[in-house]
Amino acid sequence: MNKTVSPILNAVLLACSLAAPAWGAAPTVPATLNDAEELAALPGGGWLALDKRALRLVGADGRERASLPLRGERLDLRPLDGGALAIVVDANAERALPVRIDVKAGTLRALPVLPDTGFGIEAACLYRDAQQLDYVFLVAKDGQAQQWLLGSGGSGGSGASNEHRLVRRLALPSGVETCRVDDAHGTLFAAEEGMGLWAYGADAEGPPARTPVALQAPHGRLTGELTALAVLPGGVAAIDDKGALLTWKRDGKRWRALPPRQLGAQQLVALAPASDKLAVRTKQGWQTPTLAWKAGSAPPKRLPIVLPRMQTEPVAQLGDAADDPAIWVHPTDPAKSRILGTNKKQGMLVYDLQGRQMQLLAAGRLNNVDLRQDVRFGAERFDLAVATQRDEQAMVLFAIDANGELREAARLPTGLGDIYGTCLLRTPEGGLDAFVNDKDGRYEHYQITRSGGQFGAKLARTFKLASQPEGCVADDRSGLLFVGEEDRGLWVTSARADQPATLKMVMPVGEWLHDDVEGMGIYHGAKHSYLVVSSQGNNSYVVFDAAAPFAVRGAFRVGLDAVNGIDGASETDGLDVTSANLGGPFARGMLVVHDGYKRMPDGAQNYKAVAWDDIARALQLD
Repeated sequence: MNKTVSPILNAVLLACSLAAPAWGAAPTVPATLNDAEELAALPGGGWLALDKRALRLVGADGRERASLPLRGERLDLRPLDGGALAIVVDANAERALPVRIDVKAGTLRALPVLPDTGFGIEAACLYRDAQQLDYVFLVAKDGQAQQWLLGSGGSGGSGASNEHRLVRRLALPSGVETCRVDDAHGTLFAAEEGMGLWAYGADAEGPPARTPVALQAPHGRLTGELTALAVLPGGVAAIDDKGALLTWKRDGKRWRALPPRQLGAQQLVALAPASDKLAVRTKQGWQTPTLAWKAGSAPPKRLPIVLPRMQTEPVAQLGDAADDPAIWVHPTDPAKSRILGTNKKQGMLVYDLQGRQMQLLAAGRLNNVDLRQDVRFGAERFDLAVATQRDEQAMVLFAIDANGELREAARLPTGLGDIYGTCLLRTPEGGLDAFVNDKDGRYEHYQITRSGGQFGAKLARTFKLASQPEGCVADDRSGLLFVGEEDRGLWVTSARADQPATLKMVMPVGEWLHDDVEGMGIYHGAKHSYLVVSSQGNNSYVVFDAAAPFAVRGAFRVGLDAVNGIDGASETDGLDVTSANLGGPFARGMLVVHDGYKRMPDGAQNYKAVAWDDIARALQLD
């Protein structure tokens, strides 16, 4: 596994770089381009024209400046400093070819062709993500599709690798011949023959869930086939086989159709990315209709992006298997510390700091895990981990020796019917308390006991949330217990068994937290303590002060490290964080998160490790 240190990416700087290419006013399409089968406008003036013989670079005056001989189809582009990056499909070879355009020099440079997909390519479109990494979607006639990360020879992203990488495979409808991507919203539009227009998630980190934009009867009111697409701010445009210009506007999670315009259009061109500058070709030549467009729903706010420094080996089972990590710190040699991770289909996994699996304890369907070190029972001291066992409705207690090796020490029954999450508290007296919850909202608070060489559990108190919880974390220093109610928000109460469990809302689901509210952990820094919470609904991590009034310090996402071949993290169930000096990039501590979708390539879930130093720089933390 490559452990090369990766830089932090700051979304603010990325947003500034997006605005670099100048497009100016809507250009006039030269009449010499009336016969082009596909057309794309270039920043700074000029055009890319594609026909069956060549890809041509044409100046604003209509004169050809360069050409690249090929039988091409499916043209799309993104601006780059000094020109653009285009993708075109070589129809003879059935391969996607990136092309670098230098507008000032008047050159076209073919970049390394993408590897063979194993299918004929019917549709191709580009996507530029928040990291400024460039991807291409390639779609087959039968609906097979692949998303590729383009190598640094063509990408605008500073973090791209040298080679093209297959990121994921996905299933789109059959009969897709045209697609386009709204970069700001991360939306892939695909026009399905005989059905209509669909919107998919373009970000590889997450499920390829789809939403209908406009469907044909009897499913909707669309009356024709869509032959071309263009992205509008907060919307999308198309022309149909009757020559009408159609537009749809985002309205939250829904789409609203605007009145069609009968133009006799044969071709559609976006004259600038995600703007209302469009051109359509009719029998009378090119026109630039005035849309008087008012943007639909704004894109989600951009968050800082940090890159993972390490990923663990994947779990053995596919599907929703991995769940919750915990970090054990070696008492004398931090490099020998361990990461525990639950496999909901198998048991407990133990990894070293390079992500290599060191142990598997086949303890059954374990969901959440937490641990505490130097727990005292009289003269005995233990490092202990507790995990919830969902078949037995029990807590499984693991003892951890001085080398970080686990052994099962006890199975402790609970009174729950559908046990789910857990967290631990090391009491001021050095003992251990365990909090376990049920999907129905119930919490049971146990005091772990030891007598006659056996571990036990004594129920200390109970309390209840109105709906399903899972993640929780106890702050040993302050005696506070933070609990997440997945669809409602973050609560706080006392973690002490002798105090009432009076719940107070810290942050409802809304601007910062997006349901589900999942894993959480506490980072104890030299000056401040921070609470980190997984906001699963928008694949982010929110950082709060761990002391009242629990101010929000910001949120971030875990992005893709293309150079070292580590994908980002999404749909995080569980996480853990430590401020211990674990060496190297983790000198100020480590955040470990569950990754719900393993990409580049597709595979079983795993865990990602992020340096706290990178998080602190991204959010300007002490």
